[in-house]
Amino acid sequence: MSEVACWKGRNVLISGHTGFKGSWLTLWLHSLGANITGFSLPPPTKPSLFEEANIAELINHIEGDVRDLAAVDAAFKASQPSVVFHLAAQPLVRLSYDEPVETYSTNVMGTVNFLDAARRCKTVDAVVSVTSDKCYENREWIWPYRENDPMGGHDPYSSSKGCAELVISAYRNSFFPASSIKNGGVAVASVRAGNVIGGGDWATDRLIPDIIRAFQKNESPVIRSPNSVRPWQHVLEALGGYIQIAERLIADEAEFADGWNFGPADDDAKPVSWIVEQLQSLWSGANEAIPFTGEMPHEAGLLRLDCSKAYSALGWRPRLPLKDALQWIVDWSSEVGGVTNAREATMQQIEKYRQL
Repeated sequence: MSEVACWKGRNVLISGHTGFKGSWLTLWLHSLGANITGFSLPPPTKPSLFEEANIAELINHIEGDVRDLAAVDAAFKASQPSVVFHLAAQPLVRLSYDEPVETYSTNVMGTVNFLDAARRCKTVDAVVSVTSDKCYENREWIWPYRENDPMGGHDPYSSSKGCAELVISAYRNSFFPASSIKNGGVAVASVRAGNVIGGGDWATDRLIPDIIRAFQKNESPVIRSPNSVRPWQHVLEALGGYIQIAERLIADEAEFADGWNFGPADDDAKPVSWIVEQLQSLWSGANEAIPFTGEMPHEAGLLRLDCSKAYSALGWRPRLPLKDALQWIVDWSSEVGGVTNAREATMQQIEKYRQL
């Protein structure tokens, strides 16, 4: 089945559709003909890609909190989804130190609520639940983490994502067993991406948005942890993997109801300092960065993902080298600041990526 044929007319429910990643996913699936209902809190930033691209006019937009099970149930009833993408989360490590209760209640109980609603909704065929590369017990070693490595997390955010993975596994084993999938049962997968980057991300305390903001204001970006290595990847790389997994689940391929890593090529796991240098070279008139001197709560120093499972079983591959991804971000930011609107700039890059 072709990509368009798979999604055309299909009812899709996306939680967290007002966020950065959710907005890109919503525009991509809408372009394939899906009937989309979004369930989320209002956009987490001002400005936001959701508002700048006028996404609400394209879909059935429902404001609600994933911690409210009755509201989640109502969204399932209203949308009657075939496929569910659960992205809603508190996504920031540093904020989790300030708001640990909100982080756990959103990331853990929000996942419970969405899976429990899916369990009771007769139309659901597939659920793709998004966690994080930080769900693993980080031992600060040089080897990349595989899907069967232990869950963990030093900080509340990382721990909450590890907890969410345990919830997904328990629900899959208890209510969505692989043996039931070909007989109409729900297929559930979890997906773990690296540090996603792209145009339209206005989050605070996130490296590339902070740098772009500083450049746009003709200020010097403030950089913390210059030696930390992360699996940087364009948002479309991760979303492409999520969509491929959903398509396999729709086709009742039970072996894909599992956990999956989607990270960059090995040579694109780069230190923060490399990202800063590349963006300075791409942005005309960029100021030099200055080091952060404030309090530094613990964050992982080295983190890499082993994606060989997705390579061999799914045929998925990163398509966009990190240097090109950074160029796309600069291009997107420059175009939206000029004559191109946010939806057009985003759709141009989605179509360009699909042709790679």
